[in-house]
Formats: sequence, C-alpha cells, structure tokens
Amino acid sequence: MKYWLLKTEPSTYSWSDLAKKKRDRWDGIRNHQARNNLAAMSQGDTALIYHSGDEKSVVGVARIAKPGYSEPGAEDPRWLAVDIEAVRAIARPVTLAEMKQSKALAAMALFKQSRLSVVPLTKAEQDCILKLGSG
Repeated sequence: MKYWLLKTEPSTYSWSDLAKKKRDRWDGIRNHQARNNLAAMSQGDTALIYHSGDEKSVVGVARIAKPGYSEPGAEDPRWLAVDIEAVRAIARPVTLAEMKQSKALAAMALFKQSRLSVVPLTKAEQDCILKLGSG
C-alpha cells in the first residue's frame, strides 16, 4: 500500500464535493511528475485531501478506487486520472503551519515540491498527520 496527498483548490473542488459524490474521478493534472505519481497509485492506496489556497490544510481521507487510466477528453492520452472514494473527514483540519512545525514531517515531499498537486507520503507521515487531526 502507498500513501498520497492530493491538493485541490476548495473553490474548484472541495472535500465536501467528494463526500457528497462518495466516488469521483480525480483529473485535470497537467504536471509530468504529478502524472507519474498518479501512474504509481494502486487500488486501495490511501490519499489525504489537502485544501490549498486560503485554507492550506488536510481535511479528509480518501481511497484510490481505480488506478491511473487515460483521462477521458484529454488532448493527450498520456494524461491520467484516478477514481477516488471518500473515506472520512478529519476531525480537525491539519494546517500547513502545523505540519511544518512537526519534526516528524520535516522531510515531507509537500515541502520540497510545494506546487505539485499529487505528492507521495510515507506511512509515518500519513499517521502523523492523522494523529494531529484526530482532535
């Protein structure tokens, strides 16, 4: 099993949008490294949903329901999408500032590639974030 962080602008697509739909396609990724991360996903992997923009916080947990496939309607078939399922909201959103203060998260890919919309996490990083958000 692998662990991921998926960034989204909540005014475009939010955790609550996914929670209402229960399952949806995660698409529109137009960065080669992020596409490679989508390609590395497997069914059952865990993804933390991160609201970018003003919120800058992890707000939910999702599961990869369908691994990478050519994004329908994309101009280039190499662009990928995955299907994700909402698992649960996090009791208390975990802010970027909190994550940056945690020594356990110091090496997190989010800090090294802050503009990347799909980044890998280690199990320890995911567990730390979930613990911070447990309320």
